[in-house]
Amino acid sequence: MRVIGTVGLPGSGKGEAAAVAREAGVPVVTMGDVIREACRDRGLDPAEHHGEVARTLREEEGPAAVAERSLPTIEAALQDSEVVLVDGLRSDVELDRFRTAFGDAFLLVSVEAPFETRADRLLDRARDDSDLDRESLREREQRELGFGMDAVMDRADVVIENTDTLEAYRRRIRAILDGDIDAVADSDLVNLRGVGTDAAAAEPTDGGDAP
Repeated sequence: MRVIGTVGLPGSGKGEAAAVAREAGVPVVTMGDVIREACRDRGLDPAEHHGEVARTLREEEGPAAVAERSLPTIEAALQDSEVVLVDGLRSDVELDRFRTAFGDAFLLVSVEAPFETRADRLLDRARDDSDLDRESLREREQRELGFGMDAVMDRADVVIENTDTLEAYRRRIRAILDGDIDAVADSDLVNLRGVGTDAAAAEPTDGGDAP
């Protein structure tokens, strides 16, 4: 059993990681779907009220509300699959809840990229959305960070700097899904934090940070 969580700001590449997982037949549990479902249950449009309902859920049910609501879906998926991808952690409380539930079987991957790179991707994707601009993207980013996403990113087991080619990024995600961490350890765009790999073990222990 392996549960792989992803965290990252808008435009970082989390959605592409989920697409790679689906192509490989790996079940994907999207935490945002929990919020969208809660919006619909309250008669609200998810496109307009996503952030509001996310805050309300956490106020009503506690800061781990979205993770708690996701757990039954994850556990059901694990009945039929050895690995499940959980898309979109946003707070360290959610991370703690998943690590409590799955222990060492839980691996957190942070997907990162500079703001301008992410903004270009999002604006290119939404060419017909006249309300979307860099200022609105920064506001959206600050909302995400307000949930404590930066703390989650700091605690990730694997950090991928998604600034290489799309194929290289997809190849790294596939290797992680396959449990082949060694295959991603040879890039300076990947930072392994305490993940046991042959490549990491081969590095001299001089007290410095892990590669």
